[in-house]
Amino acid sequence: MDGQLIAFTGVAAGMVALPGADFTVVVRSALASRRAGLACALGVACGLLLHTALAVAGVAAVLAAVPTLFRAVQLAGGAYVLYLGVRTLRTLRAQSAGVTDRAEAAPRPLRQGFLTNALNPKAPLTFLSLLPQFVPAGSAAVPRTLLLALIVVALALVWFPAVALLVDRLGRWLRRPKAARAVTLATGTALTLLGSGLLLEPLWAA
Repeated sequence: MDGQLIAFTGVAAGMVALPGADFTVVVRSALASRRAGLACALGVACGLLLHTALAVAGVAAVLAAVPTLFRAVQLAGGAYVLYLGVRTLRTLRAQSAGVTDRAEAAPRPLRQGFLTNALNPKAPLTFLSLLPQFVPAGSAAVPRTLLLALIVVALALVWFPAVALLVDRLGRWLRRPKAARAVTLATGTALTLLGSGLLLEPLWAA
């Protein structure tokens, strides 16, 4: 592995591990069950695969060149994350009443993980700006970019399932009534704030 690939792997690992909507939705799903957490983690990785494929294809450049389209995608992503946040917070009422419905806590986790990542418009622009920096001059751009993209997806396939398994391992403690309400409140609030931020950012920039 050359020096540039090592450097890129370090940068990409930091990007993947950075807490955000992906991390929060995986934690939320893993609290429902190990299976749901792993399915959500796989969905996030599939979303990253979509973004990297779009970056390689140059579609991300279109988003960068057409601000209106970028804002539309950003609003859609923000609305979806906000919806997940509000839905998570609504489960607090059931938890307070002593009702625990794991199916309601994480419906269709694979789809949720995928959409949470796929509807993040900043991801393809990040890849578009980052990947070319690690393509050596004179080398074939597409094969190298595909290799870099696969590294990102591989890191996601390690990190997010690890998060899901850790949350599930701590599940006995995290699913105690008080702890469960605290985690639900934290994840719901985080998703709501992240979604609100994505919705407000294009309005401020307008």
